[in-house]
Amino acid sequence: MQGLSFFTTGDGVRIAYRMDGDPSLPVLVLSNSIGTTLHMWDGQIPALSRHFRVLRFDTRGHGASGVPLGAYSLDRLGRDVVELLDGLKIRRAHFLGLSLGGFIGQWLGVHVPERIDRLVLANTSAYLGPARQWDERIAATLQAPDMTDTAETFLGNWFPAAMLQVGGPVIDAFRAMLLATDRQGLAGAFAAVRDTDLRRTIALIDAPTLVITGRDDTVTAAIHGAEIAATVPHAELLELPVVHLSNVERPDEFLEAVQKFLLPR
Repeated sequence: MQGLSFFTTGDGVRIAYRMDGDPSLPVLVLSNSIGTTLHMWDGQIPALSRHFRVLRFDTRGHGASGVPLGAYSLDRLGRDVVELLDGLKIRRAHFLGLSLGGFIGQWLGVHVPERIDRLVLANTSAYLGPARQWDERIAATLQAPDMTDTAETFLGNWFPAAMLQVGGPVIDAFRAMLLATDRQGLAGAFAAVRDTDLRRTIALIDAPTLVITGRDDTVTAAIHGAEIAATVPHAELLELPVVHLSNVERPDEFLEAVQKFLLPR
């Protein structure tokens, strides 16, 4: 695909990535929500690439990356990022992750603190149990004839009803991402969330951290983000009047907060 590069992880999975911005700038890694591709950040790239060398990637099981069968683990998703940084000879980077990307960001902050400068965790949680609900979602996803119903459920959880009713190119783009997502990849990522509990270990994060929550988020409730901010030492907390994809629903406020936090003061 145009604009994409690829590398292969230690366990043999091909990961798609893209870089934007001048190579001399500090690196900012962007990590996606479940069910999306690196294009979920398209709206932020023009502004962010003026200040950063922006590195985006398709999480395994999504987009142009490989789709290994079976359950994924957060440890493996985190090591995908570390191996990508190693392959590109990037010693340290800022990291911005939303939803599943926020889980990955927390793992990185705990396990490889020497690789992370500043950390932004958007619309995410440290724990989304119980496990049974994820087992049910995995089974339903794999048994469904296609991704149609799953896609509409996701869209309903991601955007306010008024925005969905109006529709338009933004909603169409995210629907297309969902419909193109391999069900095995989605199920694998569900398993990674199912098996993750970072509620205690994130107290070890020492990177300056900004936590962004959505007031109306029904996927990762605002209280989840508040609990992360209360556990991570000296973390900052910002609540936006959004549902789940805060970078899409309120792009100006999201971008302003991210740049204010990441840029030199």
